Amino acid sequence: MSTERFAFAFDRRFARLLTLVGIRPDTAEVVLTDTALTARFGRLRLTTPWSNVRDVEVTRGYRWFKAIGPRASLADRGVTFGTNAQAGTCVCFHTPVPALAGERLPHPGLTVTVADPEGLAAAIRRRLEDPTA
Repeated sequence: MSTERFAFAFDRRFARLLTLVGIRPDTAEVVLTDTALTARFGRLRLTTPWSNVRDVEVTRGYRWFKAIGPRASLADRGVTFGTNAQAGTCVCFHTPVPALAGERLPHPGLTVTVADPEGLAAAIRRRLEDPTA
């Protein structure tokens, strides 16, 4: 398979705030390669091999104060790289992956608010179903 890139969908109301912390369209993307899923969000990175990806789903309708910026959930320790409150792609892992606090607090899941959440979910499912395709 070839490398696939998914850009984040930035809500204009929060773009200036995100820019202040280094999160801009040119510093935020999700990249799928033959070997791994990588989410880049400003200076933050989360990378995991395909063997660690368990499931994926599209979620919608977030509260803006829980969705914008890099965030960890107190409920399930999942991490969000968020640029809008409309929709995102949630990826669940077999083994938690570090992102925000390094190795101290690994995350069992990642939500990213990309411009094409359904397309990202479909691309991940394709890779999970047939990693050699």
